[in-house]
Amino acid sequence: MTQNQKSRIVLKQKVSLTTLVIGLVCFTLIITVTILILLTFHFKTQSLIETTLNLNSSNAYNMSKSMDRLLRSMKDSLHYSAEVLRNYPQMTTDETNQKLELLRKTSQFFNSIALIDETGRVQSTSPSSLRGLEGTIVTSEAAKEMLKKKASYLSMPFISTTTNRLIVSMSEPIFDENGTYLGYIVGTIYLKEPNVINQVFGSTKIDEYGSYYYVVSSNGYLLYHPKGERIGENVSANPVVNQLIKGRNGKQQVVNLLGVTQLAGYSIVPSTGWGIVVVSPSQLIDSELNQFIKETLFYFIPVIFLSLISALWLSRRLSLPFISLTKLVNQSKNGHSPPKEVRTYINREADLLAMAIDTFIKQTEQYTNNLAREALIDPLTGLLNRRNLEKLMKQWMFESEEFTLLIMDIDRFKKINDTYGHNAGDIILIHLAALLQNTVRKDDICFRFGGEEFVVLIKGTPLSEAYALSEKIRIAFETNENPIGKTCTLSLGLAHYPSQAQEPTELLKLADQALYEAKRGGRNQSCVFEYFLL
Repeated sequence: MTQNQKSRIVLKQKVSLTTLVIGLVCFTLIITVTILILLTFHFKTQSLIETTLNLNSSNAYNMSKSMDRLLRSMKDSLHYSAEVLRNYPQMTTDETNQKLELLRKTSQFFNSIALIDETGRVQSTSPSSLRGLEGTIVTSEAAKEMLKKKASYLSMPFISTTTNRLIVSMSEPIFDENGTYLGYIVGTIYLKEPNVINQVFGSTKIDEYGSYYYVVSSNGYLLYHPKGERIGENVSANPVVNQLIKGRNGKQQVVNLLGVTQLAGYSIVPSTGWGIVVVSPSQLIDSELNQFIKETLFYFIPVIFLSLISALWLSRRLSLPFISLTKLVNQSKNGHSPPKEVRTYINREADLLAMAIDTFIKQTEQYTNNLAREALIDPLTGLLNRRNLEKLMKQWMFESEEFTLLIMDIDRFKKINDTYGHNAGDIILIHLAALLQNTVRKDDICFRFGGEEFVVLIKGTPLSEAYALSEKIRIAFETNENPIGKTCTLSLGLAHYPSQAQEPTELLKLADQALYEAKRGGRNQSCVFEYFLL
């Protein structure tokens, strides 16, 4: 076997350039499409979760408002009846029974109503099935608490010693015309029987995908649940219910006491401290994602197929110059005369293109980094900008971190610009930014809010300490030497989270009102927001 024959055999065992290019293009296309699908799947999942949480939170809030109005109406109904019965000692038992029966049937708020005198003795009842209790002394802790308070009262869920029912009671005191306490009228809701809560809200349909809601008392007991056997269960260990017990509204993904992953929105009923929780099972997200994947594949598979065909065709076209060059070299090697005009192939252009792409990517990365930095950092002062301020406030509020928002404004800044020029104005802004960074504590964060306004978030401090820091900044800016050699002053406004506001925009509004008060009061002073400013 000659050397040429051996060389030909080795060459046949090598992978051709065309095959390598085609394989590389196909591999790149498949990887790109796979990553694209995975990223789309990830963002779709996050979007579905966030949308469901927001929807459940909105539903919980609206239902809590409806529940609050219902409970207020129930209280008003009892209060009216207490006024009607203020002279019940002069009435016969039949008369009081008739009035209680009329109240119960008219309002349909309560399963039963009773009139208790100042000694704790049952005087009248409705419905008539409870008449056997008349003349007995009430002994439950809730009844004793109603007698003791002599005021409006809503009990926690408890099991009645007389009827052995799980109930919630609402009462109103009765006073005669001279203000003498005569006892109270009490309305009772039977939690495990048809009642006003499940009549009004039990038929409320959240959606067709398995979402539902439940109601808990302020101490974590179920007052309503679609599964009636769970009513009265202590669910305070549930993370969402735990947040409600602490008086917080919100939304979160949670694993309930039964081990089921749910997307929950929850809201407090203001008048009672009860909580409304709207939940959607995680299977809802899985179902929608499965549908999304099917639709994505339905549209992607034809595109992928066409792309692969196009890639194969393009790869072949790109490899043709190399094949031509190989033939040309072989022709020369075998003694054949080369063509008079050598074709220009893509080798040099490919190198130039690679360099151009490399340069473009670097420039793009630099441009993107600059854009990202400009989006977060104020280019003049180097401080964080307003977008970072809102993001950090939301984060601290989500973490229940106490802080004070201090907003300040350079007094008569327009006059500085008009007198010394805008360059001098910029120098003063830079001077104030440096002063803030050197004055605040390491945990405090400074921002340029816009124009000549600056903001400092003072972390973990009551208003008194924040006010002291505000005055320190004000005095330092007034007394320290500045670049224009003329005394400049600040007006400052303070507002505190969580005592004065619960949302970033609300807190900014209150601090801005305090700043306005500082300006109106003569400038060069710190002013803490007080509600009388409204």
